[in-house]
Amino acid sequence: MDNLEVEKMTIEHIDGVMIIEHLCFSIPWSKEAFIEEIKSNKFARYIVAKKDCNIIGYAGLWKIFDEGHITNIAVHPEFQGIGVGDFLMNNLLVLAKNENIVKLTLEVRAGNTKALKFYRKYGFIEQGIRKGYYSDNKEDAIIMWKEDA
Repeated sequence: MDNLEVEKMTIEHIDGVMIIEHLCFSIPWSKEAFIEEIKSNKFARYIVAKKDCNIIGYAGLWKIFDEGHITNIAVHPEFQGIGVGDFLMNNLLVLAKNENIVKLTLEVRAGNTKALKFYRKYGFIEQGIRKGYYSDNKEDAIIMWKEDA
């Protein structure tokens, strides 16, 4: 996709991120949670994807020693399916490499076949299940790892 830019997420991006958060997730994070991540969480690393100065996606991870825990990747529904998710993931992988992160993990809803396929494409492998992880419907979470970040 042309004209995409990546930036480190700042407080100024939060309103745009919140629009995407509410469109993409049944249990969205609060604005305060994102502000806390940006301002106070020394483990947090977040980026936004911008097109024509508009935020169209975001992604983040927590760096814990040499591991990264991907907290979220989301793309505005109007921009899904055209490579924005790939753009964000590739930028997260560069960020991980620059931060000396050697392996990555994440949780994904067991029923989210689109996300599972996406993560498998990047070498993530299912390594466990968190039973009843999601509070809205008690859906299981699939734990995935990528060993060669």
